[in-house]
Amino acid sequence: MLKKLLGVTTATVFALGLVACGSDEPVDGGSESEEPAGEGTEEATGFDGASVDYQIVGIDPGAGLMNITINDVLPEYGLEDDWTVVESSSAAMVASLTSAYENEEPIIVTGWSPHFKFNNFDLKYLEDPLNIYGDTEDIHTVVRLGLDEDQPEAYQFLSQFQWEPEHIEYVMALIAEGTAEEAAAEQFVEENEELVATWTDGVEAVEGEELELLYVAWEETIAATNVVGHVLETLGFDVTLTQIDAGPMWAGIASGSGDAIVCAWLPTTHAEYYAEYEGQFEDLGSNLHGTQLGLAVPTYMEDIHSIEDLVVE
Repeated sequence: MLKKLLGVTTATVFALGLVACGSDEPVDGGSESEEPAGEGTEEATGFDGASVDYQIVGIDPGAGLMNITINDVLPEYGLEDDWTVVESSSAAMVASLTSAYENEEPIIVTGWSPHFKFNNFDLKYLEDPLNIYGDTEDIHTVVRLGLDEDQPEAYQFLSQFQWEPEHIEYVMALIAEGTAEEAAAEQFVEENEELVATWTDGVEAVEGEELELLYVAWEETIAATNVVGHVLETLGFDVTLTQIDAGPMWAGIASGSGDAIVCAWLPTTHAEYYAEYEGQFEDLGSNLHGTQLGLAVPTYMEDIHSIEDLVVE
Protein backbone atom coordinates (compact mmCIF):
# COMPACT_ATOMS: atom_id res chain seq x y z
CA MET A 1 0.00 0.00 0.00
CA LEU A 2 1.25 3.48 -0.84
CA LYS A 3 2.34 5.48 2.18
CA LYS A 4 1.38 9.14 1.98
CA LEU A 5 3.04 11.83 4.03
CA LEU A 6 2.20 15.49 4.37
CA GLY A 7 4.97 17.99 4.88
CA VAL A 8 8.63 18.10 4.00
CA THR A 9 11.03 15.22 4.29
CA THR A 10 13.85 16.80 6.27
CA ALA A 11 14.56 19.82 8.46
CA THR A 12 16.82 21.15 5.74
CA VAL A 13 13.97 21.09 3.27
CA PHE A 14 11.76 22.86 5.80
CA ALA A 15 14.27 25.68 5.94
CA LEU A 16 14.32 26.00 2.17
CA GLY A 17 10.53 25.88 1.76
CA LEU A 18 8.19 28.58 0.62
CA VAL A 19 5.33 29.49 2.96
CA ALA A 20 1.93 30.09 1.36
CA CYS A 21 0.35 33.31 2.56
CA GLY A 22 -2.87 33.54 0.55
CA SER A 23 -6.39 33.04 1.84
CA ASP A 24 -8.33 29.89 1.07
CA GLU A 25 -11.62 31.81 1.04
CA PRO A 26 -13.39 32.23 -2.33
CA VAL A 27 -13.04 35.71 -3.79
CA ASP A 28 -16.16 37.82 -4.06
CA GLY A 29 -17.33 38.60 -7.58
CA GLY A 30 -17.39 42.35 -6.99
CA SER A 31 -19.83 45.17 -7.75
CA GLU A 32 -21.13 46.93 -10.83
CA SER A 33 -19.08 49.76 -12.28
CA GLU A 34 -20.31 53.36 -12.15
CA GLU A 35 -17.72 54.49 -14.68
CA PRO A 36 -19.20 56.69 -17.43
CA ALA A 37 -19.97 54.88 -20.67
CA GLY A 38 -17.66 55.38 -23.59
CA GLU A 39 -14.40 55.51 -21.66
CA GLY A 40 -11.59 53.11 -22.57
CA THR A 41 -11.46 49.59 -23.88
CA GLU A 42 -14.09 48.27 -21.46
CA GLU A 43 -16.87 50.16 -23.27
CA ALA A 44 -15.52 49.08 -26.65
CA THR A 45 -15.50 45.39 -25.74
CA GLY A 46 -18.46 45.41 -23.39
CA PHE A 47 -16.37 44.01 -20.51
CA ASP A 48 -16.40 45.82 -17.19
CA GLY A 49 -13.46 45.02 -14.92
CA ALA A 50 -15.37 46.35 -11.94
CA SER A 51 -17.65 43.30 -12.25
CA VAL A 52 -14.78 41.25 -10.79
CA ASP A 53 -13.40 44.04 -8.59
CA TYR A 54 -10.40 44.19 -10.96
CA GLN A 55 -9.22 40.94 -9.40
CA ILE A 56 -7.73 37.83 -10.99
CA VAL A 57 -8.06 34.81 -8.72
CA GLY A 58 -4.64 33.18 -8.47
CA ILE A 59 -3.10 30.17 -6.80
CA ASP A 60 -0.11 29.54 -4.53
CA PRO A 61 2.27 32.48 -4.08
CA GLY A 62 5.61 31.63 -5.65
CA ALA A 63 4.13 29.38 -8.33
CA GLY A 64 5.59 30.07 -11.76
CA LEU A 65 2.13 30.83 -13.12
CA MET A 66 1.69 33.49 -10.45
CA ASN A 67 5.13 34.98 -11.05
CA ILE A 68 4.66 35.33 -14.79
CA THR A 69 1.16 36.77 -14.33
CA ILE A 70 2.21 39.35 -11.75
CA ASN A 71 5.69 40.23 -13.02
CA ASP A 72 5.23 39.93 -16.78
CA VAL A 73 1.61 39.81 -17.94
CA LEU A 74 0.28 42.69 -15.86
CA PRO A 75 3.08 45.17 -16.68
CA GLU A 76 3.40 44.17 -20.35
CA TYR A 77 -0.31 44.72 -20.93
CA GLY A 78 -0.38 47.87 -18.78
CA LEU A 79 -2.60 46.31 -16.10
CA GLU A 80 -0.41 46.64 -13.01
CA ASP A 81 -2.02 49.87 -11.76
CA ASP A 82 -5.60 48.64 -12.02
CA TRP A 83 -5.59 44.88 -11.52
CA THR A 84 -4.66 42.64 -8.58
CA VAL A 85 -3.75 38.95 -8.74
CA VAL A 86 -5.15 37.47 -5.53
CA GLU A 87 -2.81 34.97 -3.87
CA SER A 88 -4.75 31.86 -3.00
CA SER A 89 -4.29 28.14 -3.58
CA SER A 90 -5.38 25.70 -6.25
CA ALA A 91 -8.23 24.47 -4.04
CA ALA A 92 -9.37 27.99 -3.14
CA MET A 93 -9.25 29.05 -6.80
CA VAL A 94 -11.46 26.10 -7.76
CA ALA A 95 -13.85 26.94 -4.90
CA SER A 96 -14.13 30.52 -6.14
CA LEU A 97 -14.62 29.34 -9.72
CA THR A 98 -17.25 26.79 -8.69
CA SER A 99 -19.23 29.37 -6.73
CA ALA A 100 -19.11 31.92 -9.54
CA TYR A 101 -19.94 29.34 -12.22
CA GLU A 102 -22.96 27.96 -10.37
CA ASN A 103 -24.36 31.51 -10.17
CA GLU A 104 -23.17 32.54 -13.66
CA GLU A 105 -21.14 35.35 -12.14
CA PRO A 106 -18.06 36.80 -13.83
CA ILE A 107 -14.66 35.57 -12.68
CA ILE A 108 -11.12 35.50 -14.06
CA VAL A 109 -8.70 32.84 -12.83
CA THR A 110 -5.13 31.83 -13.49
CA GLY A 111 -5.56 28.68 -15.53
CA TRP A 112 -3.54 25.71 -16.63
CA SER A 113 -4.17 22.52 -18.56
CA PRO A 114 -4.48 19.66 -17.89
CA HIS A 115 -6.85 20.38 -15.04
CA PHE A 116 -10.24 18.92 -14.18
CA LYS A 117 -11.85 22.38 -14.17
CA PHE A 118 -11.81 22.25 -17.96
CA ASN A 119 -13.62 18.91 -17.75
CA ASN A 120 -16.19 20.15 -15.22
CA PHE A 121 -16.81 23.67 -16.55
CA ASP A 122 -17.09 25.33 -19.95
CA LEU A 123 -14.06 27.61 -19.85
CA LYS A 124 -11.96 29.49 -22.35
CA TYR A 125 -8.48 30.95 -22.25
CA LEU A 126 -8.18 34.66 -22.94
CA GLU A 127 -6.12 35.33 -26.02
CA ASP A 128 -2.55 36.37 -25.29
CA PRO A 129 -1.50 38.49 -28.30
CA LEU A 130 1.93 39.21 -26.79
CA ASN A 131 2.46 35.47 -26.17
CA ILE A 132 3.79 36.16 -22.69
CA TYR A 133 2.49 32.86 -21.33
CA GLY A 134 4.36 31.20 -24.17
CA ASP A 135 3.58 28.08 -26.09
CA THR A 136 2.51 24.79 -24.60
CA GLU A 137 4.62 23.42 -21.76
CA ASP A 138 5.73 19.90 -20.98
CA ILE A 139 5.63 18.04 -17.69
CA HIS A 140 8.98 16.43 -16.89
CA THR A 141 10.19 13.62 -14.69
CA VAL A 142 13.07 14.72 -12.47
CA VAL A 143 15.09 12.40 -10.20
CA ARG A 144 17.86 12.74 -7.66
CA LEU A 145 21.43 12.27 -8.73
CA GLY A 146 22.58 8.67 -8.39
CA LEU A 147 19.16 7.04 -8.76
CA ASP A 148 20.36 5.28 -11.92
CA GLU A 149 23.08 3.53 -9.92
CA ASP A 150 21.21 2.98 -6.63
CA GLN A 151 17.87 1.86 -8.04
CA PRO A 152 18.26 1.09 -11.75
CA GLU A 153 14.82 -0.55 -12.08
CA ALA A 154 13.06 2.53 -10.72
CA TYR A 155 15.22 4.72 -12.94
CA GLN A 156 14.31 2.69 -16.04
CA PHE A 157 10.60 2.78 -15.26
CA LEU A 158 10.63 6.53 -14.63
CA SER A 159 12.58 7.07 -17.86
CA GLN A 160 9.88 5.20 -19.80
CA PHE A 161 6.85 6.84 -18.15
CA GLN A 162 4.93 8.88 -20.75
CA TRP A 163 1.24 9.57 -21.36
CA GLU A 164 -1.18 12.05 -22.93
CA PRO A 165 -3.33 14.86 -21.45
CA GLU A 166 -6.52 12.82 -21.89
CA HIS A 167 -5.01 10.07 -19.73
CA ILE A 168 -4.26 12.31 -16.77
CA GLU A 169 -7.53 14.22 -17.13
CA TYR A 170 -9.40 10.91 -16.88
CA VAL A 171 -7.72 10.13 -13.56
CA MET A 172 -8.33 13.68 -12.36
CA ALA A 173 -12.01 13.43 -13.23
CA LEU A 174 -12.35 10.17 -11.29
CA ILE A 175 -10.82 11.80 -8.21
CA ALA A 176 -12.91 14.96 -8.61
CA GLU A 177 -16.05 12.80 -8.75
CA GLY A 178 -15.19 11.23 -5.40
CA THR A 179 -13.07 8.18 -6.21
CA ALA A 180 -10.20 7.75 -3.75
CA GLU A 181 -6.83 8.70 -5.23
CA GLU A 182 -5.33 5.21 -4.96
CA ALA A 183 -8.51 3.63 -6.33
CA ALA A 184 -8.56 6.02 -9.28
CA ALA A 185 -4.93 5.17 -10.05
CA GLU A 186 -5.66 1.45 -9.83
CA GLN A 187 -8.69 1.79 -12.11
CA PHE A 188 -6.69 3.67 -14.71
CA VAL A 189 -3.90 1.09 -14.69
CA GLU A 190 -6.39 -1.77 -15.05
CA GLU A 191 -8.11 -0.05 -17.97
CA ASN A 192 -4.88 0.89 -19.78
CA GLU A 193 -2.75 -2.26 -19.68
CA GLU A 194 -1.11 -1.67 -23.07
CA LEU A 195 0.01 1.84 -22.15
CA VAL A 196 1.32 0.75 -18.75
CA ALA A 197 3.21 -2.11 -20.42
CA THR A 198 5.30 0.46 -22.31
CA TRP A 199 6.32 1.97 -18.98
CA THR A 200 7.34 -1.34 -17.43
CA ASP A 201 8.93 -2.89 -20.52
CA GLY A 202 12.22 -4.53 -19.48
CA VAL A 203 11.85 -3.47 -15.84
CA GLU A 204 12.51 -6.33 -13.43
CA ALA A 205 10.55 -6.69 -10.21
CA VAL A 206 12.24 -5.85 -6.91
CA GLU A 207 11.57 -6.83 -3.31
CA GLY A 208 10.64 -3.95 -1.04
CA GLU A 209 13.08 -1.31 -2.27
CA GLU A 210 12.05 1.99 -0.71
CA LEU A 211 11.27 4.91 -3.02
CA GLU A 212 9.93 8.36 -2.16
CA LEU A 213 7.99 10.45 -4.69
CA LEU A 214 7.53 14.14 -3.90
CA TYR A 215 4.57 16.12 -5.21
CA VAL A 216 2.62 19.34 -4.76
CA ALA A 217 -1.09 19.51 -4.00
CA TRP A 218 -2.17 20.23 -7.56
CA GLU A 219 -4.90 18.04 -8.99
CA GLU A 220 -2.94 16.86 -12.01
CA THR A 221 0.12 16.20 -9.88
CA ILE A 222 -1.85 14.17 -7.35
CA ALA A 223 -3.29 12.08 -10.19
CA ALA A 224 0.06 11.46 -11.89
CA THR A 225 1.97 10.68 -8.70
CA ASN A 226 -0.63 8.18 -7.54
CA VAL A 227 -0.61 6.39 -10.89
CA VAL A 228 3.18 6.19 -10.94
CA GLY A 229 3.26 5.13 -7.30
CA HIS A 230 0.71 2.39 -7.91
CA VAL A 231 2.64 0.90 -10.83
CA LEU A 232 5.88 1.01 -8.84
CA GLU A 233 4.13 -0.84 -6.02
CA THR A 234 3.13 -3.59 -8.49
CA LEU A 235 6.82 -3.87 -9.38
CA GLY A 236 7.69 -4.56 -5.73
CA PHE A 237 8.74 -1.12 -4.55
CA ASP A 238 7.78 0.21 -1.12
CA VAL A 239 6.59 3.65 -2.22
CA THR A 240 6.03 6.73 -0.08
CA LEU A 241 4.22 9.73 -1.54
CA THR A 242 5.15 12.98 0.20
CA GLN A 243 3.06 16.08 -0.41
CA ILE A 244 4.91 19.38 0.02
CA ASP A 245 5.12 22.85 -1.55
CA ALA A 246 6.98 23.41 -4.80
CA GLY A 247 10.10 24.94 -3.24
CA PRO A 248 10.71 22.14 -0.74
CA MET A 249 9.89 19.59 -3.44
CA TRP A 250 12.73 20.78 -5.65
CA ALA A 251 15.02 21.20 -2.64
CA GLY A 252 14.25 17.63 -1.62
CA ILE A 253 15.28 16.23 -4.99
CA ALA A 254 18.40 18.41 -5.06
CA SER A 255 19.44 17.27 -1.58
CA GLY A 256 18.62 13.63 -2.29
CA SER A 257 16.08 13.37 0.53
CA GLY A 258 13.45 12.55 -2.09
CA ASP A 259 13.92 10.25 -5.07
CA ALA A 260 11.76 11.59 -7.88
CA ILE A 261 9.02 13.95 -9.03
CA VAL A 262 6.83 13.45 -12.08
CA CYS A 263 5.35 16.95 -12.08
CA ALA A 264 8.02 19.43 -13.19
CA TRP A 265 6.25 21.97 -15.42
CA LEU A 266 8.77 23.37 -17.89
CA PRO A 267 10.02 25.65 -19.28
CA THR A 268 7.86 28.24 -17.46
CA THR A 269 6.06 27.20 -14.28
CA HIS A 270 9.04 25.69 -12.43
CA ALA A 271 11.70 27.71 -14.26
CA GLU A 272 13.02 29.44 -11.12
CA TYR A 273 13.45 26.19 -9.19
CA TYR A 274 15.01 24.49 -12.21
CA ALA A 275 17.58 27.28 -12.50
CA GLU A 276 18.23 27.42 -8.74
CA TYR A 277 19.02 23.72 -8.43
CA GLU A 278 20.35 22.96 -11.91
CA GLY A 279 23.17 20.44 -11.72
CA GLN A 280 21.78 18.92 -8.51
CA PHE A 281 19.22 16.65 -10.18
CA GLU A 282 18.71 14.68 -13.39
CA ASP A 283 15.99 15.67 -15.84
CA LEU A 284 14.63 12.54 -17.54
CA GLY A 285 12.65 14.61 -20.02
CA SER A 286 9.00 15.10 -20.81
CA ASN A 287 6.38 12.61 -19.64
CA LEU A 288 3.47 14.68 -20.98
CA HIS A 289 3.20 17.26 -23.77
CA GLY A 290 0.45 19.76 -24.40
CA THR A 291 0.01 21.79 -21.26
CA GLN A 292 -1.12 25.40 -21.36
CA LEU A 293 -0.98 28.44 -19.11
CA GLY A 294 -3.07 31.59 -19.20
CA LEU A 295 -6.03 33.50 -17.84
CA ALA A 296 -9.31 31.63 -18.05
CA VAL A 297 -12.95 32.68 -17.82
CA PRO A 298 -16.30 30.87 -18.16
CA THR A 299 -17.59 30.80 -21.73
CA TYR A 300 -20.76 32.59 -20.62
CA MET A 301 -18.57 35.69 -20.31
CA GLU A 302 -19.12 36.48 -23.98
CA ASP A 303 -17.94 40.08 -23.74
CA ILE A 304 -14.28 39.23 -23.04
CA HIS A 305 -11.94 37.43 -25.39
CA SER A 306 -8.41 38.72 -24.85
CA ILE A 307 -6.12 39.90 -22.07
CA GLU A 308 -6.17 43.22 -23.93
CA ASP A 309 -9.85 43.52 -22.98
CA LEU A 310 -8.71 44.05 -19.37
CA VAL A 311 -6.97 47.33 -20.20
CA VAL A 312 -8.49 50.37 -18.47
CA GLU A 313 -7.86 53.66 -20.23
